[in-house]
Amino acid sequence: MKKISPSLTLLALAINAFAIGSTEFISVGLMPMIVNTFNISLSQAGLTVSLYALGVTVGAPLLTILTGTWNRKTLMVSIMGLFILGNLLSAFAPTFLLLLVGRVLASLAHGIFMSISTVIAADVVRPEKRASAIALMFTGLTVATVIGVPLGTFIGQHSNWHMSFVFIVVIGLIGLIATSILVPKMLPIPGKINLSGLARIFTNKSILMSLFITAFGYGGTFAAYTYLTPILEGTFRFSASTVVIILVAYGVMVAIGNSLGGHLANKNILPALQKMFAALALSLLFLFISASLASQPLGLIATLLLGLFAFMNVPGLQLYVVQLAEKFTPKDITLVSAFNIAAFNVGITLGSFVGGQISKGSSVVFTPLGGIIIILLAMFLIRLAQKDQASKL
Repeated sequence: MKKISPSLTLLALAINAFAIGSTEFISVGLMPMIVNTFNISLSQAGLTVSLYALGVTVGAPLLTILTGTWNRKTLMVSIMGLFILGNLLSAFAPTFLLLLVGRVLASLAHGIFMSISTVIAADVVRPEKRASAIALMFTGLTVATVIGVPLGTFIGQHSNWHMSFVFIVVIGLIGLIATSILVPKMLPIPGKINLSGLARIFTNKSILMSLFITAFGYGGTFAAYTYLTPILEGTFRFSASTVVIILVAYGVMVAIGNSLGGHLANKNILPALQKMFAALALSLLFLFISASLASQPLGLIATLLLGLFAFMNVPGLQLYVVQLAEKFTPKDITLVSAFNIAAFNVGITLGSFVGGQISKGSSVVFTPLGGIIIILLAMFLIRLAQKDQASKL
């Protein structure tokens, strides 16, 4: 039997990551349409983001534990099947409740995909190429931000939001076919995960603090980002077609920020993260000032700056928790990684909830201020982590 090229396996993983990355934030671009269809409030529509994140939070560690003995290829095919089912339900949901159910089903697939795909990417290449392989797989998520979300928004604006989810289903089907053909059958199987690892993880002060840093530092963005389209259309008065172009530009800035963030976090992770969080907080403050002035030029600049700094912290946050796991709980690196994925999505849930409550109580203009408060909590925890490190030297 001919051996499958690692490059082709990574391509299959990247296609799946593109589909999953597109569906995660697609409702950000579709929110005004969802509000009009179901005659709901903006804060209620925000549940399409926060509940999705909550599903990833639960799905990442729980399904990673439950499927430890599954064949990796069978598991990947099952994951994409669940993903397609969830998005089909979202696409044709006759009620808002069923739309939320579809979002949760897709989010469960997202959680476990992120837990195991990095391990598969590392397993199919030589040890010295593992970091590059993981980075290549994650390009699917970056491309989703640059192309998938704006394209899905464009489709929704020129037909209806249901077709945006159909578009994601099609990408998911392509990913499913690619997985069936290009992912090897005989990949290492982790086996039954020892639940004593949970005790080791959650009794380790450093790891536990890192999970909170991930949740607050990553989540602060979403107080404003979840409601970015309503801000652009309602506050800055950009047309719907212009918003699509701005979202593409936002995605490009995210890609640049991710690349810079990875470079900056190679050494002295905590100081680098502290600077990234400070820049992110300032960009949110600038967005608030721009929205208060209802200035289109300032609004455009503020949105692009938010894109640059919003996810710059992700590589550093991932690397930091893995390094802590290697140091304190080397037997539980996969499980720690799954919990860090959960922490990212706890942050999304928290941020979008805070933004929803602010928009409900006052106006979306004030949502960036909620994000700043959350990010300041992450900066405070980094200071504690730095002091803890210094005391052990």
